[in-house]
Parts: sequence; C-alpha cells; structure tokens
Amino acid sequence: MKEILRIAIPSIISNLAIPLLGLADTAIVGHMGTANAIAAIAVGGLLFNITYWLFGFLRMGTGGLTAQACGAQDEAESMRILVRSLALALTISAIICLVQHPVSQMALDRLHLTAEVRSDAETYFGILIWGAPAVLSLYGIHGWLLGMQDARRVMVLSIVQNAVNIPASLCLVYLAKMQVAGIALGTLLAQYVALATAIAMLHRKYRHLFRRAYLRGWHEGKALKRLLRLNSDIFLRTLCLIAITYSFTAIGARYGTTTLAANALLMQFFIFFSYFMDGFAYAGEALTGRYLGQQDPARLHQTTARLFRIGIVCGALFSLLYIGVGGWVLEWLSNAADVVGCARTYLPWVACIPLVGFSAFLLDGIFIGMTGTRPMLLTMLLSTALFLFIALPTQLWTPSNHLLWVALIAHLGMRGVGLGLWLKRRGYRIS
Repeated sequence: MKEILRIAIPSIISNLAIPLLGLADTAIVGHMGTANAIAAIAVGGLLFNITYWLFGFLRMGTGGLTAQACGAQDEAESMRILVRSLALALTISAIICLVQHPVSQMALDRLHLTAEVRSDAETYFGILIWGAPAVLSLYGIHGWLLGMQDARRVMVLSIVQNAVNIPASLCLVYLAKMQVAGIALGTLLAQYVALATAIAMLHRKYRHLFRRAYLRGWHEGKALKRLLRLNSDIFLRTLCLIAITYSFTAIGARYGTTTLAANALLMQFFIFFSYFMDGFAYAGEALTGRYLGQQDPARLHQTTARLFRIGIVCGALFSLLYIGVGGWVLEWLSNAADVVGCARTYLPWVACIPLVGFSAFLLDGIFIGMTGTRPMLLTMLLSTALFLFIALPTQLWTPSNHLLWVALIAHLGMRGVGLGLWLKRRGYRIS
C-alpha cells in the first residue's frame, strides 16, 4: 500500500495542477474587461487541449515501457526509451509547427467567430504553438519518470510550471499591457522553464545513465516499431475519447442553452474525479510495469487487488460527496438560477459516475503498465459504439438529456467491465 500511495499522492497533486494552468489564464483574462479576450482564450485553449490530448500517448507509451525496463533493471533500455520518446516528441512538434497556419485557419473557420475574437485567438495560437516542443517533450519525460517510479519529480515539474505561469502572465498583462499576447507569452515561458527544470533534474539524478554505450541502438527498428504500435493504439483510443466528448457537447447543445450550460457545470465533477483517480492509475501503471519486468506475478496480483479496493472506497466516497454537497458546489460555480436548477435535475447521474467509472480509470493505468494497448483500444471502440447507440437516437424520437448521461455512464461501465474480464481471463486478481 505504501508503494501505491508513494506514487499516487504526488501524481494526484500533479494532475490537479493541470487545470490550474487554464484556470489561471481564464481568471487573469477575465479581469481585462473584455468578453472578446475571454472568448479568444477559450477558443485557443480548446484547440491546444485537443491537439495535445491526441499526443498524450507520448506519456502513456513511454511510462509503460520504462516501468518494465526498470523492473528488469535494464538501465540501458530505460535510457533508450527516453531518447526514442524525445525524438518522437520533437518530430511531431516540428510537423505541428510547420502546418500550424492551415490547421489553425481551418479550425477557426469552422467556429464562426467575430473578427475581434478571431484576431485575438490567432494571436494566442500563433504564440503558444511554439511551445509544442516543450509540452510534448515534457509528456515523454513525465512518462519516463513515472516508469522509473519517480512521481515526486513529476509533481515538482507541475508546481514549477504553475509557479512561473501565473506571475509571468500577470506581469505581461498588467505591467507590459500585452493583453492576450501576454497571457500566451507567460504560458509559453512557463512551458520552457518546466522543460529546462526537467533536463536539469534528469542530469542531476540520472546522469549515470547518460553513457554512450546506453545510447547505442536507440533507433533499433524492432524497438521503434513496438513504440509506434503502442502509440498508434493509444492515439486511436484518444480519438474515440474526443469523439465522445464532442458528441456529448453537441447533443447537449440541441436541448437548449440552459441544458448545455448545466451539462458544462456537471462535467466539472466528472473531470475532477477523473484527475483524482488518474493519480492511482499512474501508480498502477508504474507498479504493474515494474513487477511485470521483474517477472513477479505475486506482487502484480497483489497490486491490482489493492488498487481495486482503493478504487471502490474512492468511488463510494466521491458519490456520497457529490450527493451531499453537489448542489452547493453548483451554486458556487454559477449564480444563474435556471442553469443551477437544471443541473440539479441531473446531479444523481453524476453521483453514479464515481461508482461505475473508477474501474475504467484504474484499468487504463494497469493496462498501460502491461503495455496492453490493443485490449484498451478494442474495449474503447465497443464502449464508444455503446455511447453513440444510446445517445444518438434521442435526437430522433424524444429529446432527453437524461439518456445522454446514461450513455456516458454506460460507456464508462463497459470500459471497466471489458478490461476487467480480459484481465481475469489472463489470471489476474482484481478483488
């Protein structure tokens, strides 16, 4: 249990620091006195969230492979995995920077923005896109550190990024009067400071791995092919997640502005729980990969069972918490009585999510640690089909936002059940 908490607690802190970056930018721009700036930051943030979310495989694939190499005490392979991940991150970053203009214009064209909002959004995007090398490299480094069982340094990097971003953005906006450009430059500076800190940490803690002999063969074909296969599975899985998120928002929008706003408020409960449980998923990723590399099935079984016991407790506590104080949180999030009243109607469905969905989050981490990305992809495809099967017909016969939440819960449940059954068929205990 101590090993799980040693990785999970720093990971939870790191995860909860992620939304703070976007919250800080929104809060700063929210006091600039112009709705155009707020809208521009929201649009720019959406574009980057989708882009970077797609390449989250750089963290997940790297973490699972590194954990297995760490468990096998193969320092040379651990170092080569890091180099491969960084090489892939920089290659993707170069492509993103090269195609930034046509991609951004196509995305902005589809949003039908006013001229003022579009101009600010282009400024924000045009500056922050140059942070792609830092962001994607940090994905690889975060995954590698987790695979090396070093979650504390991942937490430090997240704190450093927030600590630089907030004061830098404040200074550039209010002292330098740079408005939206100041927000973007502050965030960009924070990203590269975090990358520089990560490189310094790697050199200080792991410089014994920076040996010429360890770097030989980093571009070996079989290893690169395995990395690309794992990453392609995770990439396609992420596309399914984006499709569900987009469909949930798009279908909800057809029920009216009030329902759309209520769903947006309620999704904050889901997002908070997902970030929290991902901390334990990261622990599962690091430890299952390590024990698989050590060829220690007894401890691997023990870890999966303990993670599920933790998940059941956390799911029950969060469900009770959402039932008990969910209404108060909604009132804190919004003073629009009609939106809060609408959200209260669907709050019981949100309270079901932790109990039904905890296994999906935990099993994602366990399967990444085992590099079992193909079962993850197949289960995600089936659960996405189930979501659409339940959600889409509501547009044809009776508009019901209740069924939209049922579809989301069914999606999470199928992910958990599907991966759980596969794990049990392979002989692993989950209880």
